[in-house]
Amino acid sequence: MNVKERMAFIIEKEAEAINNINVTDDFEQALNLLLTCPGKVITTGIGKAGYVANKFSATLSSTGTPAFFIHPAEAGHGDLGMVDPDDTIIAFSTSGKSIEVIEMLQNARHLGVSRVIGVTSHADSPLRGLSELILDMGSDIVEPCPLKVTPSASIAVMQAIGDALALTLMELKGFTTRDYGMRHHKGYLGSITRKQHQYDD
Repeated sequence: MNVKERMAFIIEKEAEAINNINVTDDFEQALNLLLTCPGKVITTGIGKAGYVANKFSATLSSTGTPAFFIHPAEAGHGDLGMVDPDDTIIAFSTSGKSIEVIEMLQNARHLGVSRVIGVTSHADSPLRGLSELILDMGSDIVEPCPLKVTPSASIAVMQAIGDALALTLMELKGFTTRDYGMRHHKGYLGSITRKQHQYDD
């Protein structure tokens, strides 16, 4: 195996999967759901998709849209109590068949939540029937791992979709570097914003 060629191939396939995302009207409608959400923005997912959902909530929170992650397994043990009818849930699942995610959304419906955005790939995904809007990852994603199963290209697609939502939402809200610095005042990024702005104590 030529190691450099193999790594370049993997990067190429992940970039190709991202480039194949079809940004439909549902993407714009999903953005409007997040922008006009009268309650809380909640993200969920399990496994690798859960890490993406968690990161998405962190990006939203640091760019002017308070959000938090609920682990779908913990939702069945009381964490669903954090959910109200006015909330918007965005669920990440490539297959859209993860039992924990499906059960969480079904129970959220019983609590009156109707604003659900699903990020999924499979055409027969039960997640589609539980979502008001679907952000389709594309049905022809090929994972470049030698077993064709390790989620990498699909995770790159999820990550790109989340970033597209969060950063466009940030722009629509007129979010500034001052706003960013007030929420992200530590580390390298905090040092940049401190240099640019003077904050009140």
